[in-house]
Amino acid sequence: MAAKISSVITYLEMTSRPSSPTPARPAVKMALMRAEKPTLSFYRYLYNAIGEDWLWWERRALSDSQLSAIIHHDLVEIYVLYVGGVPAGYGELDRRQGNDIELAYFGLVPEFIGQKLGGYFLRWMIDQAWSYAPERMFVHTCTEDHPAAIHNYQRHGFEPYKQITEEIEDPRSSGLIG
Repeated sequence: MAAKISSVITYLEMTSRPSSPTPARPAVKMALMRAEKPTLSFYRYLYNAIGEDWLWWERRALSDSQLSAIIHHDLVEIYVLYVGGVPAGYGELDRRQGNDIELAYFGLVPEFIGQKLGGYFLRWMIDQAWSYAPERMFVHTCTEDHPAAIHNYQRHGFEPYKQITEEIEDPRSSGLIG
């Protein structure tokens, strides 16, 4: 029998563009680029490299055709943060839900955490989402995510609107994460 984890999931939203100033661009050689129709191997690399420590498992459970249908959809946008030419993080905007935009995934590769990149990149993603003039933008995080995730989202204008606790199968015991 697979081990279970009790996960507290917090849902956050913002219903207007942030009025706070955009954080200063970090003083590193960096670029932000949209990955248009990324290869499955590149997407899986980003997802796994960023999400392994935080037990991201949902996309690992998808077949190639299921994953391709999501990440190659015209209303799903994947942006990659590069530092010194190296992929340092990615964010995914899902615009398939009418006038709402979900920040479906967001994170940094472990070697780039703590370098003042996350706040800048998150705000860049928020500004990108608001360029479409949605009614709201939303995200969810859980107790398995980086401990600063929820505070980072709130610092940039997201407000919690719902919290639930779920028992999930531990992806380490199911073999999805090594």
